[in-house]
Amino acid sequence: MMDSSMEEPFQLKDFDFTKHLEDNFSGRSKEGLLVDLSVGSIVYQLYLASKYFKEIIVLKVKDRDVTEMKTLVDTGKLHVQEEGNSDHFYNKDEKWKSSIQSVLKCDLEKENMTEPITLPPADAVISAGLLDVISKEEKNYIRYLRKFSRLLKPGGHLLLFGALNSTRMKVGEEKLNVLKYNEDFVRKALTGEGFIIENQLKTFETPLTYSESMLFIAAHKQK
Repeated sequence: MMDSSMEEPFQLKDFDFTKHLEDNFSGRSKEGLLVDLSVGSIVYQLYLASKYFKEIIVLKVKDRDVTEMKTLVDTGKLHVQEEGNSDHFYNKDEKWKSSIQSVLKCDLEKENMTEPITLPPADAVISAGLLDVISKEEKNYIRYLRKFSRLLKPGGHLLLFGALNSTRMKVGEEKLNVLKYNEDFVRKALTGEGFIIENQLKTFETPLTYSESMLFIAAHKQK
């Protein structure tokens, strides 16, 4: 068995989840509020979401991520940084930034994570990789998931991306430890917090990490 210390951390930038978001947004008229709670300054989802949501609020847990995201919004550059390749798809149009109402620092330990600002109930929440990084134990994952749920209207949608049975993630040049969990845990956590999973959990094999698969979940909050 491969030593876990030799594992290559998974990188969300190498997983094109825009297709899976498109499948869920397709046919939707441009209206409502989406809140993005993703790790680092991941931007794949924002261009796509801007075509389907009138308003987008981006929440970040770290000051540097807030600063970096605000810079991206101010300059209109939705860039995927890859060695030798700038992804032209995300640079072809600056209209996406008009949907982003604000980029805010949040504190997930507070009852109101955006205090002193109170957000209106959202129609959808996207979260890519954040729960994996901030959760030290399964009970933390469930507690934070509950806070995500509070951001949503009854019937609102949660679109969740993560990695199964992983121990590390790479965000930019930073390697982060992540919570190791399996599909059964995620399913029970979601249903336990009042979410109805739509269709099935989708997993995608990837060579990026030893014994790893990416996870995409679409669920909605019970009314």
